Formats: sequence, C-alpha cells, structure tokens
Amino acid sequence: MIFASIITALWLGLITAISPCPLATNIAAISFLGRKTGDKRHVLGSGLLYSMGRTLAYVGIGSIITGGLLSSTDVSLFLQKYMNEALGPILILLGLVLLGWLGTSFSLRLGTSMMQKKANEGGMIWALPMGALFAISFCPVSAGLFFGGLLPLALKEQSTFTLPIVYGIGTAFPVVVFAFIIAFSSAFVGKVFNKLTKIEIWMRYFAGTAFILAGVYYCLTHIYGLTF
Repeated sequence: MIFASIITALWLGLITAISPCPLATNIAAISFLGRKTGDKRHVLGSGLLYSMGRTLAYVGIGSIITGGLLSSTDVSLFLQKYMNEALGPILILLGLVLLGWLGTSFSLRLGTSMMQKKANEGGMIWALPMGALFAISFCPVSAGLFFGGLLPLALKEQSTFTLPIVYGIGTAFPVVVFAFIIAFSSAFVGKVFNKLTKIEIWMRYFAGTAFILAGVYYCLTHIYGLTF
C-alpha cells in the first residue's frame, strides 16, 4: 500500500467529518447521545460507539463496492487499464463539489429522526447503529468525497479494506474529540465548533483547488499524453 494513498484517505475522512453538513450532524448526534453530561463514561462510550458505527458503515460500503468490482477479472482489467484516465475527470468533479459549485441541493436522510428516538428510549448501545445510519445519510460533500474520492483511490490501489478503514477513522476522529469535550467541558463546544467552521472553509477550498489541479494534471498526462 502506497503511503501517500493512506494519507490521502485519512485526509478525505477528516474533510468529510468537518464539512458543514456532516459536522453539524455529528455534533447534534453526540450532543444528543451525550445529554447525560454528568455521566462522563456514558458520554465517552456513546461517542466511541457512534464513531465505530460510522467507520463500520463506510468500511462496509467501500469493501462491498471495491471487492465486487475487483473480484471480476474483466472489470479489474478494465479498471487497471482506464482508471488513470477516469481519475482526472473524477477529481475535477470532486473539486467542484468541494468548492460548492456542483451538487449543492443534494441530500439524503434515512430515518435519522427515528433512530434518535430509538436512542432516546434505549441505552448507550444505540449509538452504534445511529452512527452507521448518519454515515450513509450523504450530503453533497460527503457523497463526493466518499464516492468520488475514496472509492476511485481504493480501486486504483486495489484496497478493499485498508483505505476504507483509514477513511472511516478519519471521519470518526473529530467525533471522538467532541465527545471528550462534551464529557469534560460542554461549555467549550460552541467555541470549538466556531473555530472548526472557519478552518473547514479554508481546508475545503484548499482541497477543492488541489483536486481540480490534480484532475487537470491526470487529464493532460493520461488522456492527452503530455509529459512535464
């Protein structure tokens, strides 16, 4: 496994986690699950289970799609031959999504309010399926990063599990941090959220520009055969 691909997958996961839609969802979920602020063990446990649910969801979807495509000899050979050519336009489209120029109205909600009700009635263990459900409730940025960024990279590296796991860890890390903050200093959450919101904008613009430039480079070198 190329080290750069692992770093890229982790970076994609982090951007996904702190993008406006997933970040707001994560904070709302962790705040809801961590409503027993006096019980630090409950708050941290809920945060870890929620993060594990998100990671397992991404790993499950990623491994099923990449494993299914790579298991077919014809598809695998096709991807090996044409993946570099396809990666250029994919990266450009992903950059446009990150910059907010494409797909801003798309959103997918899969019964998250019902799962919150279940979590309210049940115990801490419900944080696990809630995390999985929230993970697959894609919005434009998270869908673009996962389907347009991670999966092509996993297919290119023929990584059925490793890169999806790294991506899942990246999406889970900020959630664990927020669970810790809520458990030990809930009043500090608003300040951290405001800081992250400002940082996220610059990170997303930087990543979007980088993806577009990388996409142009892939198009020029692998489609038009230019050398630099």
